[in-house]
Amino acid sequence: MAADLTAVPSVEKHRETLDKALEAIRTREYWSPYPEHPKAYADGETAQAAFEALRGTRFDLDQPGTDGWTGGEVSPYGIELGVEYPHPDVEVLLPAMKAAMPAWREAGPERRALVCLEILARINARTTELAHTVMHTSGQAFMMAFQAGGPHAQDRGLEAVTYAYAEQVRTPGTAEWVKPQGKRDPLALRKDFTAVPRGIALVIGCNTFPTWNGYPGLFASLATGNAVVVKPHPRAVLPLALTVGIAREVLAEAGFDPNLVCLAAERPGEGLAKTLALRPEVRIIDYTGSTAFGDWLEENARQAQVFTEKAGVNTVVVDSTDDYKGMLSNLAFSLSLYSGQMCTTPQNLLIPREGIATDDGHKGFDELVGDLSAAVGGLLGDDARANALLGALVNPDVKARLEAAASLGEVALASREVPNPDFPDAVVRTPVIVKLDGAKPDDEAAYMSECFGPVAFAVAMDSTKDSVDLLRRTVREKGAMTVGAYTTSAEVEGQIEEVCLDEAAQLSLNLTGGVYVNQTAAFSDFHGSGGNPAANAALCDGAFVASRFRVIEVRRPA
Repeated sequence: MAADLTAVPSVEKHRETLDKALEAIRTREYWSPYPEHPKAYADGETAQAAFEALRGTRFDLDQPGTDGWTGGEVSPYGIELGVEYPHPDVEVLLPAMKAAMPAWREAGPERRALVCLEILARINARTTELAHTVMHTSGQAFMMAFQAGGPHAQDRGLEAVTYAYAEQVRTPGTAEWVKPQGKRDPLALRKDFTAVPRGIALVIGCNTFPTWNGYPGLFASLATGNAVVVKPHPRAVLPLALTVGIAREVLAEAGFDPNLVCLAAERPGEGLAKTLALRPEVRIIDYTGSTAFGDWLEENARQAQVFTEKAGVNTVVVDSTDDYKGMLSNLAFSLSLYSGQMCTTPQNLLIPREGIATDDGHKGFDELVGDLSAAVGGLLGDDARANALLGALVNPDVKARLEAAASLGEVALASREVPNPDFPDAVVRTPVIVKLDGAKPDDEAAYMSECFGPVAFAVAMDSTKDSVDLLRRTVREKGAMTVGAYTTSAEVEGQIEEVCLDEAAQLSLNLTGGVYVNQTAAFSDFHGSGGNPAANAALCDGAFVASRFRVIEVRRPA
């Protein structure tokens, strides 16, 4: 199928966006082409209606190899979505996807990048509709679903396209090679270099951030010439189904085979991710989720390049501060946002048992933990604001962990149930803060394990030195997506920074304002490092895209 970009006139306008994105990843300064406020999208009522119109329907993508239909999503807010999705016969679907790749490969890096940017532009135009789908599959509150599931996810997709383009054009398309031979005629060759995709890429979606975590792998693989099969989490299919539908529409309009992007929805208990992961046609895998399955993929999907984001134990070292109220406010928000259901949410707060120096005088361990508990309670004291920050618990496992955490130590802040008047069946809970003792071996099992959800451990340490030592051991053994620290000491700051450089962990120091340890900005911040057990890749850097293709050379006499 011949590619004709003139069939999609809007594709050409994206060259300026691509140039700006290339500059952004070079300077690491703030930049985004996608507005993050709902007022920029004048489609509130129509988007809500569009979402409601999807409920109870059959989401037909006109894919090859559909052998039935599957679904069953129930919103964490208590409503059934009732959407059915095509179930694939992989023996038919994967060959069709592979057959779509040659023309996409021949299109070259720039055309692929521009088509990907048109896909993202059309996704952006439906941001509000997508926000409703993210909200009702992940449990995020609407504003977070709008921002994180919308423009911030689109930023990450564009960032992946940008890195992919930069890595592919690092090598020129052609070269005239002439080697002098003294008195003899020189040796002359013409060399052609082509970025060749690895094969079919598999994106295994997660429940909590289906678009934010799904878009980097999807667009990195697509921009480097690979076909992409998207296997969503069974509780969060709709946002990625919409994404696949938009991608297929743009690809077809641009003259490419839409089977370059397909959806693979699974039946209950089927384990389709394992089936796909071991297929010889699948040469790239992107996964976000549990450590157990991430380890299984790394150990068993030997034919594929596997990118994983797994579990970690995120830690904050509290040594001292010159803005006590700002520190408490910042930590309270970080612990509360989306009920702690983020891979970047801090879990362990390491605090000297003798307390810390602050601008408000010395604060003992118990006083500090009490003040932090009061800050969380104040932030979430109003039910309307609590619902807007917390969202809903994504699944019963999170609720079970939250309830079990209260028995692990002394409860400094008990979790409370927050009623949601708009969605009475939503399970909304405030965080629990539990005191533990870093010197007690019995407490170690709790703070050295990830307790995903609205659970924080305030761990009493004999000294800041012991906190720094425990930080090092935690990152090395368990991994961490984020590390935070509060200190007014240059020496302590240097010690913590050294640990994070040694153990490859991303560090945030002395955050007291409107930037939080569990938030990262595309084009500037690296999400994960790929250097500790929490993840084997970073979003996004050159390493995240470079192994998705190979440069193949053809040389001939000039």
